[in-house]
Amino acid sequence: MMLELEDNLTRLTLSPELGGSIVNWTVRSSGQPLLRHTDEPALASGLPGKLGCFPLAPWSNRIAEGGFNNPSGWLALEANSPLDPLPIHGSAWQQAWQVISQSADEVLLQLDSSTPFAYRAEQRFQLRDGRLSINLRVTHLAEQAAWHGLGLHPYLPRRPGTRLQAKASQVWMSDATKLPTGLAAVPAEWDFQQLKSLPEALVDNGFCQWDGRCLIQQPQLGYTLECQATGSDYFLLYCPPGLDFFCFEPVSHPVNAHHLPGRPGLKLLEQGQSVELGFSLQYNPL
Repeated sequence: MMLELEDNLTRLTLSPELGGSIVNWTVRSSGQPLLRHTDEPALASGLPGKLGCFPLAPWSNRIAEGGFNNPSGWLALEANSPLDPLPIHGSAWQQAWQVISQSADEVLLQLDSSTPFAYRAEQRFQLRDGRLSINLRVTHLAEQAAWHGLGLHPYLPRRPGTRLQAKASQVWMSDATKLPTGLAAVPAEWDFQQLKSLPEALVDNGFCQWDGRCLIQQPQLGYTLECQATGSDYFLLYCPPGLDFFCFEPVSHPVNAHHLPGRPGLKLLEQGQSVELGFSLQYNPL
C-alpha cells in the first residue's frame, strides 16, 4: 500500500511497509522528480535503499567491532545488509511502519520495534507550498538505558550541473572499511561554503560543525532545494562516481560514534525519553 500527499506544487508518495520510506517526491505540473526517481523495478525490489529516502534509527551508518557498550553491558549486533559487512543504519528502515493519521497534506507513521532494543519511532511528513518537512522522533521503551542516534537518508538526482552549498568546518577522514580515522580540515575539493559542483571522485564521509542549512541547485532540472535540519550537527555526503544520484544525509552523529571518544552526537536515553531530528526541503522553481 502506498500513501499520497499533495500540496499546490508537489506530490509525495510513501511506503509505510518498506521501512516508512519516501518512494517519490515530484513536481505536480511536470512530474519532475525532486528526489531520485523510483521506478517499478526499484519498488518491486522491496529495498528501501532503492527508493527516495528512508529513516535512520536508532543509529545512522556503520558500527564496528560487532556491537557497542550500553550502561547495562555489551549489545551484540550482526550485519544486516548484503551490501555491507558491518551493521548499518539501525533497524527502523527494515521494518513495516503503521499509519497513525493521515490528512491531505500530513501523515504520521509509527514503528514499535523490539530490535536491537525496544523503541518507538515516529515520522511526521508534511507538505505545504512546495516544502516537504520530515520530523523523526524516537522514544526509548526498554528498561535498560541505551545509546541512540538518528538520521535521514535522501537520494537526490545528480546531473553535470548539480551544485551544493553546505557549510562545515571539519570532515571525518575514513579508511577502506569506510570507518572514520580522524578529523581533518575540509579539503578544497569538498569545501561547499559556496555553491559548488560535486566532486568526480568518491566521497563517502561525515562532515561536522554544520549549521544545518543546505542548498541544492539543479539548473538542468529547473529548480533549487533549500534545506534546513534541526537536531543534526553533522551531515554525510555520499557521491558514488558515475552514477545519477548522490546522498546528503542529515544525521545526529558521525559514523561509528559508538566507538569514538566521547560518543559524539549520541544520546543516552532512559525508558520514556525521546530524541528528535527534523529536515525540511523547500522546492523553488528556477
